[in-house]
Amino acid sequence: MAATIMSMTGSTTPLFSNPHKSLFSTHLPHRISAQPTRPNSLSITCSSNPDRVFNFAAGPATLPEAVLKKAQSELFIYKDSGMSVMEMSHRGKEFTHIIQKAENNLRELLSVPENYSVLFLQGGATTQFSAIPLNICTPQDSVDYIVTGSWGDKAAKEAQKYCNVNVIWSGKSEKYTKIPGFGELKQNAGAKYLHICANETIHGVEFKDYPEIENKDGVVVADMSSNFCSKKVDVSKFGIIYAGAQKNVGPSGVTIVIIRKDLIGKAQGMTPVMLDYKIHDDNNSLYNTPPCYGIYTCGLVFEDLLAQGGLGEVEKKNVKKAGILYDAIDGSKGFYRCPVEKSVRSLMNVPFTLEKSELEAEFIKEAAKEKMVQLKGHRSVGGMRASIYNAMPLAGVEKLVAFMKDFQARHG
Repeated sequence: MAATIMSMTGSTTPLFSNPHKSLFSTHLPHRISAQPTRPNSLSITCSSNPDRVFNFAAGPATLPEAVLKKAQSELFIYKDSGMSVMEMSHRGKEFTHIIQKAENNLRELLSVPENYSVLFLQGGATTQFSAIPLNICTPQDSVDYIVTGSWGDKAAKEAQKYCNVNVIWSGKSEKYTKIPGFGELKQNAGAKYLHICANETIHGVEFKDYPEIENKDGVVVADMSSNFCSKKVDVSKFGIIYAGAQKNVGPSGVTIVIIRKDLIGKAQGMTPVMLDYKIHDDNNSLYNTPPCYGIYTCGLVFEDLLAQGGLGEVEKKNVKKAGILYDAIDGSKGFYRCPVEKSVRSLMNVPFTLEKSELEAEFIKEAAKEKMVQLKGHRSVGGMRASIYNAMPLAGVEKLVAFMKDFQARHG
């Protein structure tokens, strides 16, 4: 499928390509026109609604316009089921197909090995801060944490309730602006797992490579909430990958856990039933009523990412968007500043400040008038933050950069 999307600036950028064309196979929204150009090809142009803004929120975050329109077209009646996804039984054949397809597409995107289970859970990544030590540790076990931001810090503090936590490196004293060289780390020989937060949403620090655990019987565990499905990842290097969906792959309410199967079934006796991975694995994520509509939307996003050519192509787009924004910050002669060490700057979350901090409120206010919203930095750090996840179009970043240059010209 060849496809383009009309941006708010009037430009067009590629949206979908074959072979994953089922996202638009039926019930095309009225804003989408389709004309066959050759056998097995479809040319689609999506006109952005002028009432929509460029949403730079850290989460819940912007979703692909095409996905929203597809969901809209199926909201009232899903295919031939006679009902909405929000109404159907989670054990019925229709939803069984939805969740199985979502899992299969995610496995294809990340090349998930067969000896890993994919679980669709609830409670956010924060719930996994407890679930992980409860499932793969005893209270006597030691575990290592690398703390590169607020979320890694919270994960370590929660795990302390269930096992012996060693924070082997923390960037707190340097305001979480870097990641250590792996040679600097002094791991504990018997550590059951080594935990990292792959991308710190608040501070904009991202691992570009991943450490290995020195204990041959241990595993690496990664919170990938804010860069999940933004680039290729070798899943086999990890024992557990977990992520809240509301950054890159769906609405809030869905938590995805990818876990090596041999780690399942070892939960501490005190583990609540809803935190026991074996319960969810044995029941194919259907032990209780899951967030059905959220999983359905994640499935549409996975289909969208596959249609773009997979995560390799998605990463190229993310690198380009981030490069444009960082270049604007670095080229502003100090008017804008990003505190993060260049080698570990996030492709997803770009924090920056103004040299004249008293202008920050005005910057955010003026940007909102130009339909660029949620640029205020996290309350714990202040400044600004532009979250430019997969679904943020290039046009959104280009418009922000143009605004930044204009604002500097007027206030510099």
